[in-house]
Amino acid sequence: MKLQLEADDLRPLVQMIVAEVMEQREADRAKLDGRLAYTEQEAAALLGVQPHVLGDARRRGEIAGSRVGKRVLYERDQLLDLLKRKRLT
Repeated sequence: MKLQLEADDLRPLVQMIVAEVMEQREADRAKLDGRLAYTEQEAAALLGVQPHVLGDARRRGEIAGSRVGKRVLYERDQLLDLLKRKRLT
């Protein structure tokens, strides 16, 4: 069985999915604004990487994290500094 769809058939579906994703991203961003520090998962989401990538960078000494209870937190300034140091020229 072969399913064949035209671009005009898919366009409304793609637009709906993109709109949902953008709404979710905005909702996530609104929850994170104005905070002093972010959990590893939140910080990774802000940077657009997987949490293990941020954890690896911390273990290599590229970014400092603070242990508060069982969580590792990252200050907003630390995240911005990491981006600046990793900037491509």
